[in-house]
Amino acid sequence: MFRIEARVDKERRHLLRSRLCEANTAASPVLRALRGTPGARDAPLHLWALDGAGDLAGGLVGRTWAGWLHVDHLWVDEPHRGAGLGSRLLARAERLARTERGCTAVRVETWDFQAPGFYRGHGYEVVCVIPDYPPGITEYTLVKRIG
Repeated sequence: MFRIEARVDKERRHLLRSRLCEANTAASPVLRALRGTPGARDAPLHLWALDGAGDLAGGLVGRTWAGWLHVDHLWVDEPHRGAGLGSRLLARAERLARTERGCTAVRVETWDFQAPGFYRGHGYEVVCVIPDYPPGITEYTLVKRIG
């Protein structure tokens, strides 16, 4: 017999994540080989673009893991859009991920009203489309080989 609870519990979350990690490592030779290596560590990669006054004009927040750069957020302030700032941020992140962290690929999720065309224009390929996530919006996952 089981009792199912619905509540936020950080201690159980940590325990569950730890047990899942152990199970995945035991089941996968690839993940087992990663354990304890620099590639196994999830490392942040943040880039900030500041305007002449020192205000935030744009930025890219991502992380690297297992030879991949995952772009979590890429944003450029409205007055600076169309000037190539987003392209510069993305190119710099790809270069740092490749040269300093040994990444060979990048992945990003974006919604239909955001930037799928921007990423396609930079060599990314759509590998997943999720319609109605959230309702009325389509989410895209795109990837690009960089190494």
